[in-house]
Amino acid sequence: MLAFTVRRTLYAILVLLGVNAVTFVLFFAVNTPDDMARMQLGRRVTAEAIERWKAQQGYDRPLFLNAHATGLAKLTDTVFFSTTARAFSFDLGRTNEGIVIAAELRQRFVPSLMIAVPVFLLVVAASVLVGLALILFRGTGLERAGVVGLVALMSISTLFYIITGQYVFARVLQLAPISGFVPGASSPMYVALPVAVLVLAYLGPDARLFRTIFLEELGKDYVRTARAKGLSEFGVMGHVLRNSLIPIITSSGLLLPVVFTSTIVTETFFTIPGLGSFTIEGITQQDFNIVRAMVFVGSILYILAFLLTDLAYCWADPRVRLR
Repeated sequence: MLAFTVRRTLYAILVLLGVNAVTFVLFFAVNTPDDMARMQLGRRVTAEAIERWKAQQGYDRPLFLNAHATGLAKLTDTVFFSTTARAFSFDLGRTNEGIVIAAELRQRFVPSLMIAVPVFLLVVAASVLVGLALILFRGTGLERAGVVGLVALMSISTLFYIITGQYVFARVLQLAPISGFVPGASSPMYVALPVAVLVLAYLGPDARLFRTIFLEELGKDYVRTARAKGLSEFGVMGHVLRNSLIPIITSSGLLLPVVFTSTIVTETFFTIPGLGSFTIEGITQQDFNIVRAMVFVGSILYILAFLLTDLAYCWADPRVRLR
């Protein structure tokens, strides 16, 4: 298990390095440091002001290869190496207003985590339970009604859930704040409605997928053997669930990063100062340091999600460790 974990961790680091390199190339292929300076300082800006801005941002060196340096400095005395080294040490620079991005991320990570983790756990648990319930009542009107309900949930936009939830539960019933976030003991009250909205948005597709997986398992030989031995239907469902763990883990691993990215829209509508709203601020203000930092953090979250998925595979099926 330890060797498997180390191997997957090394793969994850290599993937993160590759993503960072591709992101760097895309950013500086679209906008050169001179273009970035003009966007921040204005079109009618002097060459001296541009050079001064580039020096402040660390963009006054060659991008990939420093032909004027000697030895290893040809590679290290470049914008790519310096920004990559700072990123991996979580020195993500400053915003256009001079705010330290790493410190801002530490503050904003908590609200996003309070939304993403409950949504992930509730969606997985509810999808499994709904899928099993539909299988238990297969062939009945209850199953057909459940499938129709899941399709309806899938067909409705997340924005509809957000707007309806804010109007019904916040404005009419006044059960939750319509927007904002206050740290401390009252913070769960501010994230309860966003969590409920996202759970409804993701319940439909996952529950239908798990129902299909369980139906496929029901047709296998071990289920017929278990029933022939007199095992109850609930006992059979336990075996079905155990043998469906691999596809469930796969689907859950794909869901985790999606939940984090979906908070971009949710936090914006609910005015929650999380990672999603910080990303929107960077895009609207054309703050390249914020955007690059959020791309880097998003890559880490995706890679961690898939690393955890690989480790969960080992727990569900020890044969995976040998691959």
